[in-house]
Amino acid sequence: GRGGRERGDRERGDRPPRGERPDRGPRGERPDRGPRPERGERKDRPPRDRADARPRREGGEQRPRREPPPAKPKPKRLKARRVHRDAVVASLPEEQKPIAEQLLRGGIPGVRQAVERQNEAARAEGRPEIKADALVGLAEQLLPRLKTAEWRDRAEAALAGIEEIDLRDIRSVVVAADGAARDEETRALAGQLREGLAARVEQEHREWLADIATNLQEGRTVRALRLSSRPPKAGAPLPPDLAERLVLATSEALAADVTAERWATVLDAVSYSPIRSSVVPAGIPEQPSDELLATVRKLADRVPAIAALFGIEAPAPAARQRRRGRPGAPPAAAPGAGTTEAETTTAEAPEPEATTAEAAEPEAPAPETPEPEAPAPEAAEPETPVAEASEPETPADEG
Repeated sequence: GRGGRERGDRERGDRPPRGERPDRGPRGERPDRGPRPERGERKDRPPRDRADARPRREGGEQRPRREPPPAKPKPKRLKARRVHRDAVVASLPEEQKPIAEQLLRGGIPGVRQAVERQNEAARAEGRPEIKADALVGLAEQLLPRLKTAEWRDRAEAALAGIEEIDLRDIRSVVVAADGAARDEETRALAGQLREGLAARVEQEHREWLADIATNLQEGRTVRALRLSSRPPKAGAPLPPDLAERLVLATSEALAADVTAERWATVLDAVSYSPIRSSVVPAGIPEQPSDELLATVRKLADRVPAIAALFGIEAPAPAARQRRRGRPGAPPAAAPGAGTTEAETTTAEAPEPEATTAEAAEPEAPAPETPEPEAPAPEAAEPETPVAEASEPETPADEG
């Protein structure tokens, strides 16, 4: 505070006044520079409305502004109730309910682990162990009923929201019907689900084609390419006239006067589109940037003809398999071996980043495969599982 100011005054007191310093001449009048320009604007140019700014091509041509398309609402996820599942658990004897609850949480492996934990505690305390085989056998008898009840809850929820629930969830319920629909009532429910799914896919397919055509008409070539790589119906080809329009628009978008960044964006979208082998660029940049060349090298195996225009050779098929292979995964099938180009595109296309101008639906994961269910044996009831399951230290209490 005050001590600092006094020290500063003493230090400055040793200096001559600014006007009397011999190393500098007298200070003149400061010229009038006028009002200070706004931040970000230069005084020698008129103010520019940043809202009207346009990205320009390398040749100086101004790119027209396009309003982003409205974001497509995300489909709802399946949320099933537990009506049938809880009814099955409530109908069981009290000594079997803890086993059923543990079975619903972790399946047969969960029951085995719970029994092993209980036996470890029993050994530590010197108590007799539980017969694991008896409890596991009882769990295997309960599993089909519980699986059917659980599937029925999901199937009824999927059928009630067949028009708005995510197709991934509906497909997973339909696939699980093969192992869970065991009586006439559940088989009829599975049939209704299959019919509803087929109608929904047809509707989504028509909307998909209409979206591609609309984006092409409005000049959104990249979005049209992204959409073409994600058909709702796997393996569904584009109509010839729509495919020809998409090829023409893409070829014009890959021109020599397009910026390197735009060229790379269009090329990335082309590489996962079913028309990638038909695209012939109108031209390539005379001096491609390092980022563009890196993108071409990365996608050379998907667009080898375009990569050749840059003098880049696509890697050999064996190298592609080593690069894409995962530990323990089977080798990828060769192109054309019983797989259409559209199916290959759908399987390999990555999920692009969602933007305001391009909201993309997430890729559908592999459908859930129901766990193989052991048939209910006709053997007699185990000797002691009921009594042992009713002890305070049950697998359900442990889990």
